[in-house]
Amino acid sequence: MFKNILVPTDASEPAQRALMIALEMAKTYGSRIVLLHVVFTPEALGYTLSSGVTVPQEEISIYGKEALTATLDGIDTWNLSIEMRQRPGHPAVAILEEIENRDFDLVIMGSRGYGPITGSLLGSISQRVLTKATCPVMIVK
Repeated sequence: MFKNILVPTDASEPAQRALMIALEMAKTYGSRIVLLHVVFTPEALGYTLSSGVTVPQEEISIYGKEALTATLDGIDTWNLSIEMRQRPGHPAVAILEEIENRDFDLVIMGSRGYGPITGSLLGSISQRVLTKATCPVMIVK
């Protein structure tokens, strides 16, 4: 039923709750989990830092690994298959690209619950993914 589950994470409490649900589903259905962290970069919005200043790929990689490790910290994964991935960019765009480029049956992600007004001002990643994803999406509060 759910062979491949994508779990985007920002290492927040809602993201950890989403991972816990994904782990339970993976245990039940024998699924593989892809835990994805997107390191937001200014270039994702079309901005560049002052001339000659760039964020080295090594720093992006270190931050991504820390976020993935923090998400898994203290969680029993029951030796399930979990692939950890990271990429730079805008979180909603990168998550949607992952969905398009790989064969996911389900996305499980946390929501910070900003609500419709604050969410529209701050930008709701979960809302964008929910409305544009080509597979089912479960939002965990």
